[in-house]
Amino acid sequence: MLRGLYDWTLSLAARKSAEWWLAIIAFIESSFFFVPADVLYLPMALARPDRAYRYALTATAASVLGGIAGWMIGYFAYDAIARPILEHFGGLSTFERWQNSGTGLMLVLLVTSGLAHLPPIKVVTILAGALHVNLLIFIISAIVARGARFLLLAWLLRRYGESIREFIEKRLGLIAGAGAAALILLYIVVKYAL
Repeated sequence: MLRGLYDWTLSLAARKSAEWWLAIIAFIESSFFFVPADVLYLPMALARPDRAYRYALTATAASVLGGIAGWMIGYFAYDAIARPILEHFGGLSTFERWQNSGTGLMLVLLVTSGLAHLPPIKVVTILAGALHVNLLIFIISAIVARGARFLLLAWLLRRYGESIREFIEKRLGLIAGAGAAALILLYIVVKYAL
């Protein structure tokens, strides 16, 4: 099922309405969707490198708006909506562990999730709402994290073109994950050293 969903999302890149689909996928990815917007963004930006930055801004704006929707689900409807979503995706136990960690770790998770999908952005946005993280701080963090990801991809695609595609698809998550792990480690060191 997941592979079919991935293939369907990828097929949207060839449509005239691809930019609208990119916005929709980026929006729902931040709240509950399985497939990251990158699946649609990469072929679109490769097909039209002159629009790579435009697509990056579209994906960023829609992703942040979707993150706000996820935040609202966590804030206003945790028991009715968020808890069943987290249970379905297997994120409830992780959520409950992080629930007592506070806003600092929440912001680190938001940045790492925005950059590397670790943990999934939908879990983090719902968690941020359930923890009542300040909405303005949440929005700024989401803009920075998601914007950095999509703009970095746009820059790489504009600079290196098709040759960078395989690298991005296979290794960027690992590199970003290592960076995310470094951020989490830094947070732990700062928190417990002070």
